[in-house]
Formats: sequence, C-alpha cells, structure tokens
Amino acid sequence: MPKIVIFSGAGMSAESGIHTFRDGNGLWENYKIEEVATPDAWQKNPELVQRFYNARRKDILAAQPNVAHQLIAKIQNFADCSVITQNIDDLHERAGSAEVLHLHGNIRLAKSSAPDAQYSETFYPIHGAELNLERDHCPQGYALRPHVVWFGEAVPAYETALQRVQAADIFIVIGSSLVVYPVAGLIHEISKHCEAYYIDPQADYLRVPAQYHLIAQTATQGMQHLFDALQQRFLIT
Repeated sequence: MPKIVIFSGAGMSAESGIHTFRDGNGLWENYKIEEVATPDAWQKNPELVQRFYNARRKDILAAQPNVAHQLIAKIQNFADCSVITQNIDDLHERAGSAEVLHLHGNIRLAKSSAPDAQYSETFYPIHGAELNLERDHCPQGYALRPHVVWFGEAVPAYETALQRVQAADIFIVIGSSLVVYPVAGLIHEISKHCEAYYIDPQADYLRVPAQYHLIAQTATQGMQHLFDALQQRFLIT
C-alpha cells in the first residue's frame, strides 16, 4: 500500500463554516490574536481566553465534515493514509480518518495550565462546549485550558509530523496558506521520490517547490479531482 500523507490547513475547515484568525483582517469575534491566543493572554485574562475558546468550540460542535474530509477518510480503503492538520477542530476524526496528528492541538480536549505542562501528553476530554475556570481543574489543582498550541509556544508534535512527511510516497497539502512556521516548513521535507500536490485556490510556486503539482481549486473541488485519480490508480476491485 502506498503511504499517503495529508497536510490540511484552515481552508479545509472553512468549507465547513469554521472561521479562522485570518478572516476579517486577522480578527475573530473582534479579538486580536495576542489577546486570546498567547500564553501572556492566559496569564493576563484567563476568563477572556476561556470564553473565546468556548465560543469556538460551540461553533465546531455545530459544524459538520465536508466532502473533502469525507474523501480523505475514504482513501483509507486503498492506501495507508494519515492526516497531519494545523486545524484544532475534530472534523477529520468525525469524517472517519483513523490516524490524525494535530500540530496545533485539539479544541475538544483540555490540558493543565500548570507552568510545566506545555509538553504534557495528559489530556482531558471536554464534554459539551464549555470549560469552566472555577469548576474544571487537573488533579494538581490547576485550571484546565484548551489543548491548543498558542503563538509563542513550541509545537510538540512537530518531530512526529516530520517523520511521517519524510516517509510519504504521496504528500497532499490542502487548504493551507503556508505562512505559519515552523509547521509550514514541512513542505520542504518530502523525499525526492515523493509525489506531491498542493490544493488551494491561490496555489502557486511562490509557496511550494517545483516538485509539487498545483491544483488551484477549493478543498472540496481539488480533493474530489485528486481522489478520483488516486482511487482509479490504487483501488483493487
């Protein structure tokens, strides 16, 4: 079976109605990134940060996987397919993808806000949309915060992602603006034998190396086009 690795970004979730920080001049719900998505923001105003992510979680729970999510899950029928995502929603999992690596965390989970908990792999499922500062704590007594990698924090899953990218036979970048580092640098880590694709309405070679095949379409359009070609090539009937 070929190893197919999907690298998905915000454009993927946008087609399910999930807004991103880059909508509306870099604001979301009238908040600036530095007010709600940094360690300093949590220290200064944890109530605001918690309220912001509770609202995002509510929207994500109401959203549904789109056609692109569903097609990626179906690739598992004829290939060894894993997903690396920059998105903090769980739409890939809900569509049926079994192996999903969240580079920037998963908003459906919480983790301790203890000073040394950044690299902790202990996560707590969030039932419903809300975390409560007064009620929800880790066993050590610290308030639970969203399992989200904030700006200024390290990306603990990066090394695992790097290994998967380097081992890919086929690498598909879909819906990513490729401006958030260090994870955007993963596109340069494919092997010289890897078959690579970049699906994005603004796809061009200013963003990816010449090794990539460009598909200048939306996530759902581009994934349908590529899925049909891959299925025809690999599916054994």
